[in-house]
Amino acid sequence: MKNKEPLILVIVVAFTLLTYWLVEPYAHSQMHKHVDSQNFAYADLPAITKTGNVENGKLLVTGAAACTGCHSIAKENLPAGMDAVTAAGAYGVNPPDLSEAGAVYDAKFLADLIKNPAHALKVEHKFDAAKGQMHPMASFAGAGGDLDQEVADMVAYMQSIAVKPSEVTPKMAFENACGRCHAVKYEKWTQIGEKPSFKLEKDSLTFDVKVLEYQEHLTKYMGKLPPDLSMYYRSRNEHFLSTFIENPQAHLEGTAMPRVGVTADAAHKVIEYLADSADTKRHERSSVGMNVIIFAVVFAIFALLWKKQVWRDLH
Repeated sequence: MKNKEPLILVIVVAFTLLTYWLVEPYAHSQMHKHVDSQNFAYADLPAITKTGNVENGKLLVTGAAACTGCHSIAKENLPAGMDAVTAAGAYGVNPPDLSEAGAVYDAKFLADLIKNPAHALKVEHKFDAAKGQMHPMASFAGAGGDLDQEVADMVAYMQSIAVKPSEVTPKMAFENACGRCHAVKYEKWTQIGEKPSFKLEKDSLTFDVKVLEYQEHLTKYMGKLPPDLSMYYRSRNEHFLSTFIENPQAHLEGTAMPRVGVTADAAHKVIEYLADSADTKRHERSSVGMNVIIFAVVFAIFALLWKKQVWRDLH
C-alpha cells in the first residue's frame, strides 16, 4: 500500500490537469480561431519620416486642421463644441478628447488617422469614398505645406501634451480607446462617462435618458449596440482580447468595430482594466490563494510525518 500512494497521487494530478486543459485551453481554442499577434507594430501603416515641430503642430491642430472643431483638448482648456449626445447624433459616436492621445495611441496610427481615417481604422469596407460613403472624420489634405511634415508636427504636438506612456492608467487607456462605444456597468461606466451618484431620482433618470439617446445614435452608426464589457475578461482569454483590440477584422471580418490603434502598453492596460472589472477581488484572491497553498504544503508535510509515526509499527 505504501508504494502505491505516490502512483495514486500522480494519477489524480494527471487526470485533474487533463480535465482542466480540456475544459479551458483546449475548449477555448476550438471555439475561437487562433490569431497571431503582430505586437502592435502596425506594419501596414507607413512610418513617420519627418521630425515633428510641436509649435507648428499646435497651430495646425487648433487652427488650420480644424481638429478642435470636433475634438476637445481638456488639457489646453479647449472644450468640445457639442455635448456627447449631440456629437453622437452628428457623427455616430462622440469624438474623443485629444489630451492623452499622444500617449495612448501609436504614432503611426495617429498620422494615418489624420490623413485617411477609414484606412487607419480598417473600416474601408464600411466607408468607401468611391461610393460616397464618407467617414465622419474628415481627412486632412494639408494646409499648403508638406503634408507629411504637417502631420508629423500634429502628432508631435499631441505627444507633447500627453502624459508619459508609463503614466497612462488602465482606466485612462480604456476610456480613450473603448469607452465611447462600450459600457462597463460593473464600473458604473457608460458611453457618455461614469455615472455619478445623484441625490435626486429625477437627475439619475435624466442621465439614463441621455445614455439611451447616445446608444440609439451609436447603434445606428455601428449596426448594433457594442456589448457591455464587464465580464469579457472572464468569457475570453487575454490573447483573444489583445489580438481583437489590435485588429478586430482578423477575428471578425467585416465587423464595424474599428481598429483603435493603441500601443502595446496601452492595450495591456485596457485588458488590466477589464480584468479588474470582471474580478474586483482578483489581487486579494491571489494573495489568499498563495497563503492557502503554503498552508496546504505545510499541512501535507505534517500529515505525512504523523502517518509515518502512527503506521511505523504496522509496516
